Amino acid sequence: MENILELQQISKTFPKSNFTLDNVSFSLPYGAIGGFVGENGAGKTTTIGCILNTVRKDNGTVKLFGREMLDVDTALREKIGVVYDGDNFPSFWTAKQLSRVMAGFYAQWDDALFWHYLKRFQLLPEQKLRNYSRGMTMKLAIAVALSHRPQLLILDEATSGLDPVMRDEMLDVFLEFVQDERHSVLLSSHITSDLEKVADYITFLHNGRLLMTVSKNDLAYRYAVMRCRENQFRALDSGDIIAYRKRDYQIDVLVSDGEAARKKYHDVVVDHVSIDEMLLLLIKGIR
Repeated sequence: MENILELQQISKTFPKSNFTLDNVSFSLPYGAIGGFVGENGAGKTTTIGCILNTVRKDNGTVKLFGREMLDVDTALREKIGVVYDGDNFPSFWTAKQLSRVMAGFYAQWDDALFWHYLKRFQLLPEQKLRNYSRGMTMKLAIAVALSHRPQLLILDEATSGLDPVMRDEMLDVFLEFVQDERHSVLLSSHITSDLEKVADYITFLHNGRLLMTVSKNDLAYRYAVMRCRENQFRALDSGDIIAYRKRDYQIDVLVSDGEAARKKYHDVVVDHVSIDEMLLLLIKGIR
C-alpha cells in the first residue's frame, strides 16, 4: 500500500540537553490512523517537528505524499493539518476573528465547514479564546486543522484536556476523516485507550529510539503477555521472548505470537496485551 508519510533513518541531536533522536524510521499508509506513543521526553514532538521541517534534522529523509517537503513548499503544507499540545492561537482573538485570519493563510479554507465544527463542538464564535477552557481550545484547534481540508492530520496530544464524552466524539471525527482513503492521521497520545479504539498502527518510541511499529490486528490477535512463575520462565526458549519484567512472584513475558505460546507452553497463562502494558514491558522490561 502506498504511504502518505515515510520516515527513513531520522536523526537529531540536541547537545545542550544530551538528547538524540536516533535513526527513527516508520511509515503511515493512506487511509490509516497511526498512533505514536512513548513516555514524556521520548522524542515524539521532536519527530513531529522533523516531519514538518520546524526542527531541522541532522540526517535522514522524510517523505510526505511521496516527496520531500522543502521550506518553500506551501502547496504541500496546505495538505497537512496540525494540532499541538498547548496554545495554538493568540488568546485575544475570537473564533470568528480566527476564521478570517485562516482564510488568508489557506487557499482551501472552508468557512462553512469551520462554522459547522464550531456548532458541532459547541464553541461560541464571539468569545475570546482566553476564556476558553483547555478542552475548548483543543476542540477549536482541531476545527481549524480540519477546515482547510487537509489530507494528513498530525495531532500532538490533541485529545488531552477533553472529557471522555468529547474525546469519544473527537475519535469519531478522526474515523470519519479517514473514510476518505486519501486521508490519514498521525496521533500522538498518552491516552492509549483512545489509540486502541481507532489506530490501525502503533509506533513505540523510547529515549529517541524506535522500539517497534505494530498493526492493530497484530496487537489484538498475535502479541500477548505470558504470566510465568520462576521455574516456568527458566524453561522458556529465549527466542520466544521479546521482553520480560519481574513483578513480585510473577514474571511477565512479551511474545509476538500468543497462540503459538499457548500451544508450546501448556501450563502458562497467556493474556491479551494492551498498549500500556506493551509499552511498559518494552521500556522497563529486559529485552
